[in-house]
Amino acid sequence: MKFKATMMSLCTSALVAGAAGAGDLVINFDDPGPAPKAAFEAAVAAFEAANPDVNVTANINDREAHKTAIRNFLSADAPDITAWYPGNRMAPFVDAGLFEDISDLWASDPNLSTSFEAIKPTMSRDGKQWGVPYSYYQWGVYFRADIFADNGIEKPATWDEMLGACDTLKAAGVTPFTIGTKYLWTAAGVFDYLNLRTNGYDVHNALTAGEIKYTDDRIRATFANWNTMLERCSFVDNHATMSWQDALAPFSQGEAGMYVMGNFAVAAMKDAGLTDDQIGFFQFPEITPGLPRAEEAPADALFIPSGAKNKEDARKFLAFIAQPDVQGEWNKEIGQLPPNSKATINMDDKFIVQGFETVSTASGLAQFYDRDAPAEMAKGGMEGFQEFMLKPERLDAILKRLDKIQERVYK
Repeated sequence: MKFKATMMSLCTSALVAGAAGAGDLVINFDDPGPAPKAAFEAAVAAFEAANPDVNVTANINDREAHKTAIRNFLSADAPDITAWYPGNRMAPFVDAGLFEDISDLWASDPNLSTSFEAIKPTMSRDGKQWGVPYSYYQWGVYFRADIFADNGIEKPATWDEMLGACDTLKAAGVTPFTIGTKYLWTAAGVFDYLNLRTNGYDVHNALTAGEIKYTDDRIRATFANWNTMLERCSFVDNHATMSWQDALAPFSQGEAGMYVMGNFAVAAMKDAGLTDDQIGFFQFPEITPGLPRAEEAPADALFIPSGAKNKEDARKFLAFIAQPDVQGEWNKEIGQLPPNSKATINMDDKFIVQGFETVSTASGLAQFYDRDAPAEMAKGGMEGFQEFMLKPERLDAILKRLDKIQERVYK
């Protein structure tokens, strides 16, 4: 490989690109894990093979250090491309003029203009597009297929069917849902799906953008459905002391039947001793009849900083990684989904196949509550979600508190 990959230490202040000349392309990437690093490096090598006049320097750092350093290096000495997140997480950099508008690339490139429709809204702000996603993954409901079969339960397609499945599981001595809310974001996944199915994608976006209040009747309807879920379905005890990994134990041991979770958890389920045949997946069921089905599908993307020195080759690289074959190989390596709807997926992995069908047919893709909402609002919101799961009688106080946080954060 021609490109130079450098691991940056956590304590370094040198996560800046350094000067780049003509034909030199500097990329700051944010995941040194073996599979993500290998997939990124393979994409870079393929790009260089197709563009022998371009030399790539890749600065690879861990995600937490990247999150800490990004504002500084975007302002001080920007790379030509940087990894970051769509949705509200890109908004501060877009609004500050630190990311390049690439709407023209989305309009002119045949891949971006025809094969990224499901994820385009989350890459957009102010009617413009600001980056290119290279990977995402589905959320939904994972369930113990063997326990469902033993109790004659069909995969639920509607809210009432899921509540009925909960009744059957409880009668059989199985807790319907496992969850671990120690780190809060798992509760946000449940809230998001209830809100998406109760009110839809536009209300999700309006709430996380601070345009409607938490005491709004529509959000109260979401919590009313959540309260029904708490009463009819119930979650495992002591979930506030458990991480998402801890919550796998009752699921793998047959003590809990379902888990609202992302596809990344499947590997851990198998590590816990479950087989493919014991694990099933279904889309979070319909609540409001006829409401377009939006999904949770957090994405990772690449952006061109406005201060980049080699924007021409940066655009070439983003167009290159939008190609279906590049996206297919990248995501096969990391076990996730390619945002390009024409990309080849790993047909040997049933969860990837189900996930691709789920997200590619969705009416919209939410980036998850703690990515779509500003950090301070997300923290307060998720604390409120966990508190509601433990003490639903505190709902009014929780919603009023979240309104106050919202007023301060979005002021």
